[in-house]
Amino acid sequence: MEFVVKNARPDALKTATLVVAVGEGRSLGAAAQILDVASNGAISTVLKRGDLAGKVGQTLLLQSLPNLKAERVLLVGSGKETELSDRQLRKLITAVQGVLKSLGGKDAVLALDDLQVKGRDAYSKTRLLVETLADNQYSFEQFKSQKTPARALSKITLLTEKTSLADVERASQQAQAIAAGMAFTRDLGNLPPNICHPTYLGEQAKALGKAYKSLKVEVLDEKKLKELGMGSFLAVAQGSVQPPRLIVLQYNGGKKGDKPFALVGKGITFDTGGISIKPAAGMDEMKYDMGGAASVFGTFKAVLEMQLPINLVGVMACAENMPSGSATRPGDIVTTMSGQTVEILNTDAEGRLVLCDALTYTERFKPQAVIDIATLTGACIVALGSHTSGLLGNNDELLQQLLAAGQTADDRAWQLPLFDEYQEQLDSPFADIANIGGPKAGTITAACFLSRFAKQFSWAHLDIAGTAWVSGGKDKGATGRPVPLLTQYLLDRAKV
Repeated sequence: MEFVVKNARPDALKTATLVVAVGEGRSLGAAAQILDVASNGAISTVLKRGDLAGKVGQTLLLQSLPNLKAERVLLVGSGKETELSDRQLRKLITAVQGVLKSLGGKDAVLALDDLQVKGRDAYSKTRLLVETLADNQYSFEQFKSQKTPARALSKITLLTEKTSLADVERASQQAQAIAAGMAFTRDLGNLPPNICHPTYLGEQAKALGKAYKSLKVEVLDEKKLKELGMGSFLAVAQGSVQPPRLIVLQYNGGKKGDKPFALVGKGITFDTGGISIKPAAGMDEMKYDMGGAASVFGTFKAVLEMQLPINLVGVMACAENMPSGSATRPGDIVTTMSGQTVEILNTDAEGRLVLCDALTYTERFKPQAVIDIATLTGACIVALGSHTSGLLGNNDELLQQLLAAGQTADDRAWQLPLFDEYQEQLDSPFADIANIGGPKAGTITAACFLSRFAKQFSWAHLDIAGTAWVSGGKDKGATGRPVPLLTQYLLDRAKV
């Protein structure tokens, strides 16, 4: 999809479809008023018949209005409020896109600059609008023998005021970069686990390095992990024939000597639970257990597309968790790269076992902040559902920055406590720490475990178990989250 930003009168534009907003009570937006005057009141006449109530997301397609160069005019309801919420804007844009997809026109013009969105200026409104349009274009049909026919719509023009041109253009470009990162994340998540295994992810990292010369890529194999003493990481992988990989990405777009930001991703390419095996129903969705690593890939894609002036490190711990004669057992004790010992009480609490060694490895980059991203706990879904990611950490300033970035990106997180009292649930009589803390506060105790390996830097943990993918039904699939949140956090740090 090509996006163009332009300043022009809507009645003078030649296009297949021109989109304008109409509020409840036949309230015409600025662009709709111009078209109504130019067409001798054709829009008002139609509205007086009651064909469109103007509720958010309602649409009405008009053909060949007099004195207009547009072949069609699509009216879309914008509701009765003077300002839309983010959710209402997404609903409106999705409704418009649904109609445009069904038409034969190759282009469309959105004259929606007059829409007001709560708390958003022209830049952030356009970001949300274009990200919604671009993300809605996503499809995953690699393994279908019959593909959906290519859509005719290939170009969308955004009309805006002269004073907003630069901001809207910047927003459009950045939104497309973020959408590209989300698509990359979704592709990796949606791939079947017989293809997307740790070695495959390593190959994808190398391919990304070839595509962007500013990216340095290193893929550490099993031998190197043993040399590093990553006993916890290796314990998760030892039941599978698929060898583990630690993928390290380095992008130095900022000033030389500036400490990097670091993203650490959980990359369990399939999670059976190991010896503590999961129920069969829905286990196919455990291919999404690498959503944290996939979001690191996607965020790097967005950053590389924008060439942000920032230094960034990505560390992804990739393994497959399988039951076998060589698999880790409940009761086993392993030694982490940090030297701390862990009693493994449940082999299905494996994400924290790979992340703890990845966090220790990240210390070598002397990062100014570390964010780990993981589909870590079912308890997070119980607490927050599928709309909001869980957020915990050891630095309040970092946590507030991430919460603010999530609000701006409409990819929100919610902070949970990390009080010392919860740490006691991880006490073990045989090792330094147990890998589970019992049935209570599972998301918090998982973060407590990780906090023991994050004492050398400012650290935040994003639990995306509820937000990384949509379960069941025809809409099942990866969401691309939290790429918008992470990218917005980095945009805020880069100040561009």
